[in-house]
Amino acid sequence: MAAYYREAQRRLCQIVLAGGTQRAGAEGSLVELLQAGHSARGMSNQPEHAVYSGPSAPSPRRITLRTLRDKYKRGEPISMVTAYDYPSAVHVDEAGIDMLLVGDSVAMVVHGHDTTLPVTMDEMLVHCKAVEVSPEQAVQSAIRMMKEGGMDAVKIEGGFTNRARAVRSVVEAGVAVMGHVGLTPQAISVLGGFRPAAQSATEALRVIKEAKALEAAGCFSLVLECVPALVAAALTREVNIPTIGIGAGSGTSGQVLVYHDLLGMMQHPHHAKVTPKFCKQYSAVGAVIQQALSAYHADVVGGQFPSEAYSPYKIAQQEASQLLRDLEREGLDGAAEAVVEQLEARREAAAARAE
Repeated sequence: MAAYYREAQRRLCQIVLAGGTQRAGAEGSLVELLQAGHSARGMSNQPEHAVYSGPSAPSPRRITLRTLRDKYKRGEPISMVTAYDYPSAVHVDEAGIDMLLVGDSVAMVVHGHDTTLPVTMDEMLVHCKAVEVSPEQAVQSAIRMMKEGGMDAVKIEGGFTNRARAVRSVVEAGVAVMGHVGLTPQAISVLGGFRPAAQSATEALRVIKEAKALEAAGCFSLVLECVPALVAAALTREVNIPTIGIGAGSGTSGQVLVYHDLLGMMQHPHHAKVTPKFCKQYSAVGAVIQQALSAYHADVVGGQFPSEAYSPYKIAQQEASQLLRDLEREGLDGAAEAVVEQLEARREAAAARAE
């Protein structure tokens, strides 16, 4: 949809800059442009087959809040992964994961901070997620996330009174909200660091009440982070919306882990120290990536890459000979010498293949 609107806008600008109504008449009305735009190749949205190759991806299945509610009613576990970019999102989607959360953990996992606090709203817009502080700002930021970030919902941490009001304001503005209780990383300065939550009866009761308040405010789901399994199970039984656990035992409606954590991408010492205890690593992708990068480096240094197989773009012999004459005529001796060397290498390679 966005691609053909951009194409229509681009063509309309061409009409205006040309300054002629006859041109506009020939191009057609804006409505006609929008209707026809879906068949146009808008700027660089679609790759040229002469440069890029590869299979076309199937359209992803659409998961909606109704889908999640139906799974919750049927008692089916809900899966969620936290990721921050397009390649990761493609992997998550192809694995059949129900939800993808673009979380503020990007500050630690991607940007290298020790906590999630340094991440800004503009940075989160790049990664498509917001963290709010007041009802008014919450509404403004949520709307930005929907319009600029292309999100289907936003997540708001905490269930105390002011945060519940923020949730209600956002929901009343027409934006779906996922709540978050237990360990709330954006509040670690108050909590005294990354500490498990609800480990006393008093604190557990408070977390359950916060969850109830967020449900009443209109949240469609809740993340429960770093709370005892007993507390998470009790909370899940008490509310009538799905709960997604992270370090909260198996009694929740579903689970979430961070993409980089579960794939074992954390090879650097900084990442090792921020990988949570509750994360099960399903692979050692980081080691594979490191091996691949080292092999690439060795091939480049040793002159093995790129080989002929990875130098696919050719200039015809006739054109190359003409280029050589032109370079010699212009006095560009260095370039001419390089062309001669390349042509000789091409002949030697052809002779070797013929043997």
